[in-house]
Amino acid sequence: MPTKQSTRLMALRYRDFRLLWIGRLFSNIGSQMQLIAINWHIFSLLRDQTYTISILGREFDLGAEALGLGAVGLVRVVPIILFALLGGILADSRDRRKLLIGVQTTAALLATVLAVLTLTDRITIWWIYALTAAGAAVSAFEEPARQSLTPNLVPRAHFANAVSLDTLLWYLSSVVGPALAGALVGAFDVGLVYALNAVSFATVIISLLMLNYRGQASPKNGLGKGLGWAALVEGLRFTFRQRLIWSTMLLDFWATFFSSARTMLPIVAGDVLKVGVQGYGLLATAQPLGAIIAGGILAFRKEIKRQGVVLLVSVAVYGAATAVFGLSTVFALSYVLFALTGAGDTVSTVIRGTLRQMLTPDRLRGRMTSVNMVFFMGGPQLGELEAGLVAAAVGAPFAIVTGGIATIFIVGWIAWRYPGLRQYDGEIGQENDGRLN
Repeated sequence: MPTKQSTRLMALRYRDFRLLWIGRLFSNIGSQMQLIAINWHIFSLLRDQTYTISILGREFDLGAEALGLGAVGLVRVVPIILFALLGGILADSRDRRKLLIGVQTTAALLATVLAVLTLTDRITIWWIYALTAAGAAVSAFEEPARQSLTPNLVPRAHFANAVSLDTLLWYLSSVVGPALAGALVGAFDVGLVYALNAVSFATVIISLLMLNYRGQASPKNGLGKGLGWAALVEGLRFTFRQRLIWSTMLLDFWATFFSSARTMLPIVAGDVLKVGVQGYGLLATAQPLGAIIAGGILAFRKEIKRQGVVLLVSVAVYGAATAVFGLSTVFALSYVLFALTGAGDTVSTVIRGTLRQMLTPDRLRGRMTSVNMVFFMGGPQLGELEAGLVAAAVGAPFAIVTGGIATIFIVGWIAWRYPGLRQYDGEIGQENDGRLN
């Protein structure tokens, strides 16, 4: 059993994990900057425009900016649905390190194109959508390979710590990136943010080139012939039969589908709180800041007791904080509530991530991750579209409040439908292999 010392940042003591962690930190900061910049770019291009539609002889005016922001979710989720399963098969049948190098290089080229078009004043909203979709397609190949690679960089005993640190990394970048983007977009051309993101990919590419790990899928995993239908079915069958894994995927999907308040931040900042682009950038740091606090606590503490209960409670907190956030008209209160959503999300992410990877054999990790990717990325992206449609019709606050309330009901349904998840305490015996009712 790991000692108290071994549970505290132990994963960073392993060279390969440390190199990749640092490289990804800088790259993710650039990606978060671009994410914020794209949302504000679309908001500014469509602000104060309306679309009029006729339903049963009645005309309705819909806010173009809300529809435009919601459409970002659609253009991101479609490529993920189309390519995620293929990305999982490749991650289980190819050299994951080389696959990641190619993927990150492609992402850097896409960011470069976006920067050049914007800085030369040839950008249109359709170019933004097209390049965003292409970036989502790239991520469909990146995520399965990266998550499948990580368990090979640290011992099994310290993998939970690695998941905590990966979650902490994501939220650290989500604090620094939006803050920098808000400042830069307010003072310079938005194209500068896209250019900086393109440069940031160099850090993760260099770290991948420096890894000592040179493992790849073995012949028994289907190396060289892993693109067949049988490989896909094997991954799907495994994922759907593991009830613990499946229940966390359902919870993740529906919670993020209904509580996707982040995409409405430009409207909340610009129209509800009246704080402009700088305030928007600052507000965008609240969720990751709350996550950093929660992630830091998890990274420095011993294992979590009664993990199933903690997981369900953390998602319920996420939904409740989202609902109250939608009602707030005070910036300080909104900031605290949005930070609380980040804290709840982080706790659930660490538990879910550790559970899934530890229950999955290495030869299936890429395919399991690809199925999960459809859920954990499809949920928030489709949620952005749903939130955009509701916000366009009845306003952003209503869309956010109802989404938070729906999330709380989803937690109750999952807790009732999957009692094994309520009972989960972090220990899974070989005899049940995660098939808890």
